[in-house]
Amino acid sequence: MHLDYLISDLALITIAAGVVTLIFKKLKLPIVLGYIVAGFLISPNFTYLPTVVESADIHVRANIGVVFLMFGLGLEFSFKKLATVGGSAFIVALTVMGAMVLIGTGVGSLLGWGKMDCIFLGCMLSMSSTMIILKAYEEDGLKEKKFAQLILSTLIIEDIVGIFMMIILSTISVSQNVSGGAMFGEIGMMLMYLVIWLLLGIYLIPTLLKKASKLMNEEMMVIVSVAICLGMVVIANFIGFSEALGAFMAGSILAGTVRAGYIERLIKPIKDLFGAIFFVSVGMMIEPELLAEYVVPILIITMVTILGQMTFATIGILLSGQSLNTAIRGGLSMVQIGEFSFIIATLGTSL
Repeated sequence: MHLDYLISDLALITIAAGVVTLIFKKLKLPIVLGYIVAGFLISPNFTYLPTVVESADIHVRANIGVVFLMFGLGLEFSFKKLATVGGSAFIVALTVMGAMVLIGTGVGSLLGWGKMDCIFLGCMLSMSSTMIILKAYEEDGLKEKKFAQLILSTLIIEDIVGIFMMIILSTISVSQNVSGGAMFGEIGMMLMYLVIWLLLGIYLIPTLLKKASKLMNEEMMVIVSVAICLGMVVIANFIGFSEALGAFMAGSILAGTVRAGYIERLIKPIKDLFGAIFFVSVGMMIEPELLAEYVVPILIITMVTILGQMTFATIGILLSGQSLNTAIRGGLSMVQIGEFSFIIATLGTSL
């Protein structure tokens, strides 16, 4: 009897993730790194072990993982929490993103790249990884710490800014200049949609859940919660936002309901499973030939990213009025590039 490749690939992914992460746990190494290594070992780029059959589905699995990870983050991070650190997070996000866009653009120029390539590089380097940081905080039990809450708020603001950054990049890459009423018109429409979307979500969904909560058991609550998440993802994509932001907004809206803790507990196993699949999928995308071919620019950009993110995140946190201890711990958290950077890179190649 023939086994569908979807099942066989999923079996290979979970087996590899389980074995490698157990080894990494024993060696006291980060579990996220174990997932990435597991993904590389079963990828089509490493042929010494069994590999996934359908490599075209790697990006699909990664996107599903991002959706549920961001949904889980939203459930733990209500708008009320975001408002308490919003001012500080806004200062940190602006400091880091502004500095890294300028530095990345300058590095691209020094490497001899074209003008648009340099601008795209700067935008890619300006964002840190919500997924990596969230997973690391969860592993080390740091998620409720003050600096961790500030960094997670900063990352959410970065993702929101990233959406508008993509509008600007799309416009200037076609017209080769930053001016134009079309760009501001698009941004205005996006803001209008966002306000309407949030108002409907914040008032409508909690009210409906409150009225229907007595009719729901655990199974129905899971189904309804996942339906709200995926529905918001579809709506977000339709009006021009990213799937990740749609999932986060869905979680944040549910976090404002009276059943928030209950929903978070029910969703956690789903989030953990698809989170593991996401990081394994990232490992599958590693191509050793490309790493060897572009080793010099990769090393330069890596060092610029680490030092730049760490330095300007620390400065931004200090400027927001936080202590030196909070600033250093927060700065060290933001030394990696974000998933949104891959979206911006894809946009650049398509344009």
